[in-house]
Amino acid sequence: MARTKQFDPDAALQKALELFWERGYEATSMADLVQHLGIARASIYATFGGKHDLYVKAFERYTQTRDPNIVEMLSQPGPALPAVRALVQAYVEESLHDEHRRGCMVVNAAVEVMSRDPQMARRIEAGWDVLETALTSALTRARAQGEIPDDKDPRALARFLLVLLQGIRVLGRAHPEPGRLRDAAAQALAVLD
Repeated sequence: MARTKQFDPDAALQKALELFWERGYEATSMADLVQHLGIARASIYATFGGKHDLYVKAFERYTQTRDPNIVEMLSQPGPALPAVRALVQAYVEESLHDEHRRGCMVVNAAVEVMSRDPQMARRIEAGWDVLETALTSALTRARAQGEIPDDKDPRALARFLLVLLQGIRVLGRAHPEPGRLRDAAAQALAVLD
């Protein structure tokens, strides 16, 4: 007869997410996971696979729960530019009010593991592609509706904003100086005029 799990796998995954998000992949050992999750190493392996498998699952949980409505936010009917502006401002404010200074797990993963982990690189790129596509679509609508000049390239602007947003996340974790982040956002948004 199979033994029943003595722990909640969903709660354990959430705890793993929090630990990886705070410390990163490399600085989190299996011993750290055992202690933080409060479950045996064998149970971690049986339920989630190895450390890398658990990291990937935690990363997936993060991307599904942290920014699930960006596409919806940018694709609402009506004027598109206010949604783009609101998204940029939301990134700034979230970065400034990150009490734990964990930053964005996607950016953290990009900096830490992307260059040597093809599986994670694909996941990170996929997330960036979704954001770039949503921004491109919103800016294309904004141009068609006369919100931005006809000579503006929506895809180039979307790529510019993607890089800006990821930079906001980096500075927000490293040194969230309000004036720096707000001034950069204001300058970037002025490009849309």
